[in-house]
Amino acid sequence: MKKRLAILGSTGSIGRNALEVVGMHPDRFSVVALTGCMNIDLLARQIERFAPEMAVVRDAAGAAALKDRLAVVPMPGNLTRILYGKKGYIEAALHPEADIVVSAIVGAAGLMPTLAAISAGKDIALANKETLVMAGDIVMKRAKAKGVAILPVDSEHSAIFQCLSGNRRQDLKRILLTASGGPFLTRNNASFDSITPADALVHPTWNMGEKISIDSATLMNKGLEVIEAMHLFGVGLSEIEVVIHPESIVHSMVAFTDGAVIAQMGVPDMKGAIAYALSFPERIDVGLAIVDFAKIASLTFEKPDLERFPALTLARNAARSGGTAPCVLNAANEVAVDAFLRGVVSFTSIPALIEKTLEAHNPLPAPDIDAIMDADLWARNHTASLVRHLRG
Repeated sequence: MKKRLAILGSTGSIGRNALEVVGMHPDRFSVVALTGCMNIDLLARQIERFAPEMAVVRDAAGAAALKDRLAVVPMPGNLTRILYGKKGYIEAALHPEADIVVSAIVGAAGLMPTLAAISAGKDIALANKETLVMAGDIVMKRAKAKGVAILPVDSEHSAIFQCLSGNRRQDLKRILLTASGGPFLTRNNASFDSITPADALVHPTWNMGEKISIDSATLMNKGLEVIEAMHLFGVGLSEIEVVIHPESIVHSMVAFTDGAVIAQMGVPDMKGAIAYALSFPERIDVGLAIVDFAKIASLTFEKPDLERFPALTLARNAARSGGTAPCVLNAANEVAVDAFLRGVVSFTSIPALIEKTLEAHNPLPAPDIDAIMDADLWARNHTASLVRHLRG
Protein backbone atom coordinates (compact mmCIF):
# COMPACT_ATOMS: atom_id res chain seq x y z
CA MET A 1 0.00 0.00 0.00
CA LYS A 2 1.34 3.43 -0.93
CA LYS A 3 2.30 5.93 1.76
CA ARG A 4 0.52 9.22 1.13
CA LEU A 5 2.65 12.29 1.81
CA ALA A 6 2.00 15.90 2.69
CA ILE A 7 5.21 17.79 1.99
CA LEU A 8 5.45 21.11 3.82
CA GLY A 9 8.13 23.15 2.08
CA SER A 10 8.20 21.29 -1.23
CA THR A 11 10.06 24.04 -3.12
CA GLY A 12 13.00 24.08 -0.69
CA SER A 13 16.06 21.83 -0.78
CA ILE A 14 14.58 19.07 1.40
CA GLY A 15 11.21 19.22 -0.34
CA ARG A 16 12.76 18.95 -3.79
CA ASN A 17 14.85 15.96 -2.69
CA ALA A 18 11.81 14.33 -1.10
CA LEU A 19 9.93 14.62 -4.39
CA GLU A 20 12.90 13.08 -6.18
CA VAL A 21 12.57 10.08 -3.87
CA VAL A 22 8.83 9.93 -4.55
CA GLY A 23 9.48 10.12 -8.28
CA MET A 24 11.88 7.17 -8.05
CA HIS A 25 9.29 5.04 -6.23
CA PRO A 26 5.78 5.85 -7.49
CA ASP A 27 4.74 2.36 -6.42
CA ARG A 28 5.51 3.22 -2.79
CA PHE A 29 4.56 6.89 -2.40
CA SER A 30 1.96 9.38 -3.56
CA VAL A 31 1.54 13.07 -2.75
CA VAL A 32 -1.68 14.53 -1.36
CA ALA A 33 -0.48 18.03 -0.39
CA LEU A 34 2.38 20.37 -1.27
CA THR A 35 3.24 23.71 0.28
CA GLY A 36 5.67 26.32 -0.97
CA CYS A 37 6.30 29.97 -0.37
CA MET A 38 6.60 32.19 -3.45
CA ASN A 39 8.38 29.99 -5.99
CA ILE A 40 5.24 29.69 -8.07
CA ASP A 41 6.85 28.28 -11.20
CA LEU A 42 8.53 25.42 -9.36
CA LEU A 43 5.43 24.62 -7.31
CA ALA A 44 3.35 24.58 -10.50
CA ARG A 45 5.74 22.10 -12.09
CA GLN A 46 5.56 19.92 -8.99
CA ILE A 47 1.76 20.00 -9.11
CA GLU A 48 1.79 19.07 -12.79
CA ARG A 49 3.96 16.04 -12.07
CA PHE A 50 2.56 14.78 -8.76
CA ALA A 51 -1.08 16.00 -8.92
CA PRO A 52 -1.66 16.66 -5.20
CA GLU A 53 -5.19 17.28 -4.01
CA MET A 54 -4.03 20.49 -2.28
CA ALA A 55 -1.28 23.10 -2.68
CA VAL A 56 -0.50 26.09 -0.46
CA VAL A 57 1.45 29.31 -1.01
CA ARG A 58 2.30 32.27 1.21
CA ASP A 59 -0.36 34.82 0.26
CA ALA A 60 -3.39 35.62 -1.88
CA ALA A 61 -1.30 37.10 -4.70
CA GLY A 62 0.73 33.91 -4.91
CA ALA A 63 -2.42 31.81 -4.90
CA ALA A 64 -3.87 33.84 -7.78
CA ALA A 65 -0.64 33.52 -9.76
CA LEU A 66 -0.56 29.77 -9.17
CA LYS A 67 -4.20 29.38 -10.27
CA ASP A 68 -3.45 31.31 -13.46
CA ARG A 69 -0.41 29.14 -14.10
CA LEU A 70 -2.41 25.94 -13.61
CA ALA A 71 -5.40 27.10 -15.68
CA VAL A 72 -3.58 26.05 -18.83
CA VAL A 73 -2.44 22.71 -17.42
CA PRO A 74 -4.20 19.57 -18.64
CA MET A 75 -5.94 17.36 -16.09
CA PRO A 76 -5.23 16.37 -13.35
CA GLY A 77 -3.01 19.35 -12.44
CA ASN A 78 -5.87 21.81 -12.63
CA LEU A 79 -7.88 19.81 -10.06
CA THR A 80 -5.53 20.81 -7.23
CA ARG A 81 -7.12 23.03 -4.56
CA ILE A 82 -5.05 26.19 -4.01
CA LEU A 83 -4.88 27.68 -0.51
CA TYR A 84 -2.65 30.30 1.08
CA GLY A 85 -1.37 31.66 4.38
CA LYS A 86 -0.98 30.17 7.84
CA LYS A 87 -4.46 28.62 7.72
CA GLY A 88 -3.59 26.92 4.46
CA TYR A 89 -0.35 25.48 5.83
CA ILE A 90 -2.24 24.06 8.81
CA GLU A 91 -4.86 22.54 6.52
CA ALA A 92 -2.14 20.85 4.47
CA ALA A 93 -0.63 19.41 7.65
CA LEU A 94 -4.05 18.10 8.65
CA HIS A 95 -4.87 16.59 5.25
CA PRO A 96 -7.11 13.60 6.10
CA GLU A 97 -5.46 11.31 3.56
CA ALA A 98 -1.84 12.00 4.58
CA ASP A 99 -0.07 9.11 6.30
CA ILE A 100 3.13 11.04 6.92
CA VAL A 101 3.90 14.76 6.94
CA VAL A 102 7.31 15.91 5.75
CA SER A 103 8.05 18.97 7.86
CA ALA A 104 10.53 20.90 5.73
CA ILE A 105 9.41 24.52 6.05
CA VAL A 106 12.46 26.60 6.96
CA GLY A 107 12.53 28.32 10.34
CA ALA A 108 9.99 29.00 13.06
CA ALA A 109 7.14 28.95 10.53
CA GLY A 110 7.29 25.16 10.62
CA LEU A 111 6.33 24.82 14.28
CA MET A 112 2.56 25.27 14.23
CA PRO A 113 1.88 23.10 11.14
CA THR A 114 4.02 20.35 12.65
CA LEU A 115 2.14 20.53 15.94
CA ALA A 116 -1.15 20.42 14.04
CA ALA A 117 -0.05 17.27 12.19
CA ILE A 118 0.98 15.63 15.47
CA SER A 119 -2.39 16.49 17.04
CA ALA A 120 -4.04 14.78 14.05
CA GLY A 121 -1.99 11.64 14.66
CA LYS A 122 0.24 12.01 11.57
CA ASP A 123 3.74 10.56 11.61
CA ILE A 124 6.37 13.26 11.02
CA ALA A 125 9.45 13.14 8.81
CA LEU A 126 11.17 16.04 10.54
CA ALA A 127 13.58 18.29 8.67
CA ASN A 128 12.51 21.48 10.46
CA LYS A 129 14.90 21.48 13.42
CA GLU A 130 13.44 24.76 14.68
CA THR A 131 10.32 22.88 15.77
CA LEU A 132 12.30 21.05 18.45
CA VAL A 133 14.58 23.99 19.24
CA MET A 134 11.60 26.20 20.02
CA ALA A 135 9.25 23.72 21.66
CA GLY A 136 10.98 20.37 21.98
CA ASP A 137 9.41 19.36 25.30
CA ILE A 138 5.90 20.12 24.06
CA VAL A 139 6.41 18.47 20.67
CA MET A 140 7.87 15.24 22.03
CA LYS A 141 5.23 14.93 24.78
CA ARG A 142 2.39 15.44 22.30
CA ALA A 143 3.94 12.96 19.86
CA LYS A 144 4.23 10.35 22.61
CA ALA A 145 0.66 10.94 23.75
CA LYS A 146 -0.62 10.56 20.18
CA GLY A 147 1.58 7.57 19.34
CA VAL A 148 3.19 9.60 16.55
CA ALA A 149 6.61 8.66 15.18
CA ILE A 150 9.09 11.53 14.77
CA LEU A 151 11.49 10.33 12.08
CA PRO A 152 14.57 12.54 11.67
CA VAL A 153 15.49 13.83 8.23
CA ASP A 154 18.59 15.86 9.10
CA SER A 155 21.48 13.69 7.98
CA GLU A 156 23.12 13.85 11.41
CA HIS A 157 20.02 12.89 13.36
CA SER A 158 19.12 10.21 10.86
CA ALA A 159 22.62 8.82 11.40
CA ILE A 160 22.17 8.79 15.18
CA PHE A 161 18.75 7.18 14.78
CA GLN A 162 20.28 4.45 12.62
CA CYS A 163 23.24 3.91 14.98
CA LEU A 164 20.88 3.49 17.94
CA SER A 165 18.69 0.99 16.09
CA GLY A 166 18.92 -2.42 17.73
CA ASN A 167 20.85 -1.08 20.73
CA ARG A 168 19.63 -0.45 24.27
CA ARG A 169 19.20 3.23 25.06
CA GLN A 170 20.56 2.70 28.58
CA ASP A 171 23.87 1.67 27.00
CA LEU A 172 24.25 5.02 25.19
CA LYS A 173 27.12 7.06 26.57
CA ARG A 174 27.67 9.86 24.08
CA ILE A 175 26.41 11.22 20.79
CA LEU A 176 29.17 12.43 18.46
CA LEU A 177 27.51 14.98 16.20
CA THR A 178 29.62 15.66 13.13
CA ALA A 179 29.91 19.01 11.33
CA SER A 180 31.62 19.83 8.06
CA GLY A 181 32.92 23.10 9.49
CA GLY A 182 31.41 25.04 6.61
CA PRO A 183 33.27 27.23 4.11
CA PHE A 184 35.34 29.14 6.68
CA LEU A 185 36.91 26.30 8.66
CA THR A 186 40.46 27.45 7.88
CA ARG A 187 39.86 31.10 7.04
CA ASN A 188 41.77 33.66 9.11
CA ASN A 189 39.52 34.99 11.88
CA ALA A 190 40.71 38.53 11.23
CA SER A 191 39.10 38.49 7.79
CA PHE A 192 35.62 37.39 8.96
CA ASP A 193 34.28 40.96 8.81
CA SER A 194 34.86 40.98 5.04
CA ILE A 195 32.84 37.80 4.40
CA THR A 196 30.00 38.44 1.94
CA PRO A 197 26.73 36.52 1.56
CA ALA A 198 28.07 35.09 -1.71
CA ASP A 199 31.12 33.75 0.16
CA ALA A 200 29.00 32.18 2.89
CA LEU A 201 26.55 30.51 0.52
CA VAL A 202 29.23 28.35 -1.09
CA HIS A 203 29.22 25.21 1.06
CA PRO A 204 32.10 22.79 0.46
CA THR A 205 30.10 19.54 0.59
CA TRP A 206 26.34 20.10 0.86
CA ASN A 207 23.82 21.79 -1.44
CA MET A 208 21.37 23.61 0.82
CA GLY A 209 19.06 26.60 0.96
CA GLU A 210 20.28 30.10 1.78
CA LYS A 211 19.36 30.23 5.46
CA ILE A 212 20.78 26.80 6.31
CA SER A 213 23.95 27.57 4.33
CA ILE A 214 24.57 30.68 6.45
CA ASP A 215 23.84 28.72 9.63
CA SER A 216 26.40 26.15 8.51
CA ALA A 217 28.95 28.91 7.89
CA THR A 218 28.49 30.30 11.44
CA LEU A 219 28.13 26.79 12.93
CA MET A 220 24.76 27.85 14.37
CA ASN A 221 23.25 24.99 12.39
CA LYS A 222 25.24 22.59 14.55
CA GLY A 223 24.20 24.43 17.70
CA LEU A 224 20.53 24.07 16.73
CA GLU A 225 21.17 20.39 15.96
CA VAL A 226 22.59 19.87 19.46
CA ILE A 227 19.31 21.11 20.94
CA GLU A 228 17.32 19.03 18.45
CA ALA A 229 19.28 15.90 19.41
CA MET A 230 18.61 16.49 23.11
CA HIS A 231 14.87 16.27 22.47
CA LEU A 232 14.86 13.58 19.79
CA PHE A 233 16.97 11.14 21.77
CA GLY A 234 16.23 12.17 25.34
CA VAL A 235 19.82 13.02 26.29
CA GLY A 236 21.44 15.79 28.27
CA LEU A 237 23.68 18.50 26.90
CA SER A 238 26.79 16.88 28.39
CA GLU A 239 26.11 13.72 26.40
CA ILE A 240 26.49 15.45 23.02
CA GLU A 241 29.88 16.29 21.53
CA VAL A 242 30.37 18.19 18.27
CA VAL A 243 33.19 16.93 16.05
CA ILE A 244 34.39 18.72 12.91
CA HIS A 245 34.62 16.30 9.98
CA PRO A 246 35.25 18.21 6.72
CA GLU A 247 34.72 15.26 4.38
CA SER A 248 31.06 14.83 5.48
CA ILE A 249 31.24 11.06 5.02
CA VAL A 250 30.60 10.15 8.65
CA HIS A 251 27.18 11.67 9.27
CA SER A 252 27.37 11.12 13.03
CA MET A 253 28.42 8.52 15.61
CA VAL A 254 27.19 7.01 18.83
CA ALA A 255 29.46 5.84 21.68
CA PHE A 256 28.32 3.17 24.12
CA THR A 257 29.25 2.33 27.70
CA ASP A 258 31.60 -0.48 26.64
CA GLY A 259 33.68 1.92 24.54
CA ALA A 260 32.23 0.80 21.22
CA VAL A 261 31.53 3.57 18.68
CA ILE A 262 29.09 3.01 15.81
CA ALA A 263 29.19 5.40 12.85
CA GLN A 264 26.77 5.87 9.98
CA MET A 265 28.52 6.78 6.74
CA GLY A 266 27.52 7.63 3.20
CA VAL A 267 27.98 10.15 0.41
CA PRO A 268 26.79 13.66 1.33
CA ASP A 269 23.36 13.57 -0.29
CA MET A 270 20.12 14.30 1.56
CA LYS A 271 18.11 11.76 -0.44
CA GLY A 272 19.54 8.97 1.74
CA ALA A 273 18.23 10.37 5.03
CA ILE A 274 14.92 11.41 3.44
CA ALA A 275 14.34 7.98 1.94
CA TYR A 276 15.10 6.27 5.26
CA ALA A 277 12.54 8.44 7.06
CA LEU A 278 9.88 7.86 4.42
CA SER A 279 10.43 4.11 4.07
CA PHE A 280 11.31 3.22 7.69
CA PRO A 281 11.87 0.48 8.77
CA GLU A 282 12.75 -0.54 5.21
CA ARG A 283 15.58 0.76 3.05
CA ILE A 284 15.03 1.69 -0.59
CA ASP A 285 17.36 2.37 -3.49
CA VAL A 286 17.64 6.06 -4.38
CA GLY A 287 20.65 5.76 -6.66
CA LEU A 288 23.35 6.76 -4.17
CA ALA A 289 26.81 5.28 -4.66
CA ILE A 290 28.60 3.41 -1.90
CA VAL A 291 31.52 5.43 -0.57
CA ASP A 292 34.78 4.56 -2.31
CA PHE A 293 36.98 4.46 0.80
CA ALA A 294 40.14 3.56 -1.11
CA LYS A 295 39.72 6.69 -3.22
CA ILE A 296 39.10 8.91 -0.20
CA ALA A 297 42.11 7.39 1.60
CA SER A 298 41.58 9.31 4.86
CA LEU A 299 38.89 10.84 7.04
CA THR A 300 39.77 13.66 9.42
CA PHE A 301 38.27 14.91 12.68
CA GLU A 302 38.96 17.85 14.97
CA LYS A 303 37.42 19.86 17.79
CA PRO A 304 35.44 22.97 16.82
CA ASP A 305 37.20 26.31 17.24
CA LEU A 306 34.81 28.14 19.56
CA GLU A 307 36.62 31.45 19.13
CA ARG A 308 36.11 31.25 15.38
CA PHE A 309 32.52 30.00 15.77
CA PRO A 310 30.93 31.59 18.88
CA ALA A 311 27.44 30.62 17.70
CA LEU A 312 28.03 27.08 18.91
CA THR A 313 28.70 28.33 22.45
CA LEU A 314 25.63 30.57 22.31
CA ALA A 315 23.48 27.58 21.36
CA ARG A 316 24.88 25.39 24.12
CA ASN A 317 24.35 28.17 26.68
CA ALA A 318 20.74 28.59 25.52
CA ALA A 319 20.21 24.84 25.82
CA ARG A 320 21.65 24.97 29.33
CA SER A 321 19.33 27.84 30.30
CA GLY A 322 16.33 26.03 28.84
CA GLY A 323 12.79 27.37 28.92
CA THR A 324 12.30 30.07 26.30
CA ALA A 325 16.04 30.65 25.76
CA PRO A 326 16.38 28.25 22.78
CA CYS A 327 13.35 29.86 21.14
CA VAL A 328 14.90 33.31 21.55
CA LEU A 329 18.21 32.01 20.20
CA ASN A 330 16.47 30.72 17.08
CA ALA A 331 14.39 33.86 16.48
CA ALA A 332 17.39 36.17 16.92
CA ASN A 333 19.39 34.02 14.54
CA GLU A 334 16.69 34.12 11.86
CA VAL A 335 16.52 37.93 12.00
CA ALA A 336 20.32 38.32 12.06
CA VAL A 337 20.83 35.90 9.14
CA ASP A 338 18.18 37.70 7.09
CA ALA A 339 19.90 41.04 7.77
CA PHE A 340 23.25 39.58 6.67
CA LEU A 341 21.76 38.14 3.47
CA ARG A 342 20.30 41.57 2.69
CA GLY A 343 23.74 43.14 3.16
CA VAL A 344 22.60 45.14 6.19
CA VAL A 345 24.99 43.67 8.78
CA SER A 346 28.37 41.92 8.68
CA PHE A 347 28.98 38.20 9.09
CA THR A 348 30.45 38.70 12.57
CA SER A 349 27.38 40.71 13.57
CA ILE A 350 25.24 37.56 13.41
CA PRO A 351 26.49 35.97 16.66
CA ALA A 352 26.91 39.41 18.25
CA LEU A 353 23.24 40.24 17.66
CA ILE A 354 22.13 36.85 18.98
CA GLU A 355 24.25 37.27 22.11
CA LYS A 356 22.84 40.72 22.85
CA THR A 357 19.27 39.47 22.44
CA LEU A 358 19.89 36.52 24.74
CA GLU A 359 21.46 38.81 27.34
CA ALA A 360 18.32 40.97 27.30
CA HIS A 361 16.02 37.98 27.78
CA ASN A 362 14.95 36.45 31.07
CA PRO A 363 14.11 32.84 30.18
CA LEU A 364 10.71 31.58 31.25
CA PRO A 365 10.89 27.99 32.53
CA ALA A 366 8.51 25.31 31.26
CA PRO A 367 6.66 27.62 28.83
CA ASP A 368 3.42 26.69 27.12
CA ILE A 369 3.04 27.23 23.39
CA ASP A 370 1.62 30.75 23.83
CA ALA A 371 4.63 31.78 25.92
CA ILE A 372 6.94 30.32 23.30
CA MET A 373 5.28 32.29 20.52
CA ASP A 374 5.42 35.46 22.65
CA ALA A 375 9.15 34.91 23.24
CA ASP A 376 9.68 34.33 19.54
CA LEU A 377 7.96 37.61 18.65
CA TRP A 378 9.82 39.53 21.38
CA ALA A 379 13.18 38.20 20.19
CA ARG A 380 12.45 39.12 16.57
CA ASN A 381 11.46 42.65 17.50
CA HIS A 382 14.43 43.09 19.83
CA THR A 383 16.95 41.80 17.30
CA ALA A 384 15.40 43.91 14.54
CA SER A 385 15.82 46.99 16.75
CA LEU A 386 19.48 46.08 17.27
CA VAL A 387 19.90 45.78 13.49
CA ARG A 388 18.36 49.22 12.98
CA HIS A 389 20.74 50.64 15.58
CA LEU A 390 23.74 49.11 13.79
CA ARG A 391 22.62 50.74 10.55
CA GLY A 392 22.68 54.05 12.38
